[in-house]
Amino acid sequence: MTNNININYNIVTWAIARAGYDLDEFVLSFPKFRVFDWLEQKRQPTLKQLIAFADKVHIPFGYLFLSEPPIETLPIPFFRTGKKNATGISVNVYDTINIIQQRQDWLKEYLAENQSPRLPFVGSFNKNSDYKKVVADIRQTLGLKEHWAREFSTWKATLDFLSERIEEIGITLMFNGVVENNTHRPLDVNEVRGFVMVDDIAPFMFINAADGKAAQMFTIIHELAHIWVGESAGFDIKQLLPADDPIELFCDKVAAEFLVPEQQLKALWPIMPKDYKRLSKEFKVSAIVVARRALDLGLINKDNFFKFYNAYVSELAYVKEQQASGGNFYATTKKRLSKTFLNHVNQAVKENKLLYRDAYKLTSLKGDTFQKLFKEHFFD
Repeated sequence: MTNNININYNIVTWAIARAGYDLDEFVLSFPKFRVFDWLEQKRQPTLKQLIAFADKVHIPFGYLFLSEPPIETLPIPFFRTGKKNATGISVNVYDTINIIQQRQDWLKEYLAENQSPRLPFVGSFNKNSDYKKVVADIRQTLGLKEHWAREFSTWKATLDFLSERIEEIGITLMFNGVVENNTHRPLDVNEVRGFVMVDDIAPFMFINAADGKAAQMFTIIHELAHIWVGESAGFDIKQLLPADDPIELFCDKVAAEFLVPEQQLKALWPIMPKDYKRLSKEFKVSAIVVARRALDLGLINKDNFFKFYNAYVSELAYVKEQQASGGNFYATTKKRLSKTFLNHVNQAVKENKLLYRDAYKLTSLKGDTFQKLFKEHFFD
């Protein structure tokens, strides 16, 4: 028996498009499904084929039997540079946002049950506030001096230190460049650099780990500003420029001032004008962030900025191609899931407030991997 099954074929074409494929392209790329035969009702798919198809286009198996495609909405606004709220995003970004929301929902409930205090800095300002006061408050909350970044020799060390401080004040910070642990489902930096889900007990920040370390720094501070004004959002921040939205513009100002303070750059500019690489070492940010700040302050024009930006991005792309891939899986996992989040999950399991099977689902880890992470690698 082949166990042929009747399904709604409108769902098939919707699922293919949702996964980012043109119908003809999908049929040529995956001939084993014989999708045209399904659509022309020359042949019914088998159960095995449908399970494989649902997995390939990243939809729940049950969707194939719906009478019409489900209405999918994002839980947060998503902004693109130069535009307002985006009308559509890829399935990889959509799924990632939903995964993070599920983790946040669990953590909110767990922290509330443990009577964790609300975080006073969440929503403590608004888009009409003085952005320099927000910068000062973020620094004070994180316990950072004005020139804190100069103490570190590399961007990575600076980023690691900042990340630790952020998690210490109660913000969960996750870095990932793929959907869960699936390297076949990358997150395109041109579509999403990060997003933030604001909550006054369990705020979550997500950074696209495929982005450069220095660019990640800008995204992190941009997201911190969102938390300080109490507004969730996702964004691409192409060319380090914000979307055409009042809150995005405000958060962008906060990030720029936090990383490259106006007074300091203006004082150094006469000594090293347009020497972006040298200035980047002073501020411990990328040369491109310095150039972007110089543009904001009218020290260079847009033509100068975009000329430098395009050359800089091309150089980064070349360097990235020369670098070997790889890395420690467990170290990567801790960054993907956040040590803070993992701590809460582990504690909940120990307190019998979370079943192991639910912990595996929350962390997207298999049982043996989950166990090994905590027994052998968590305290590295």
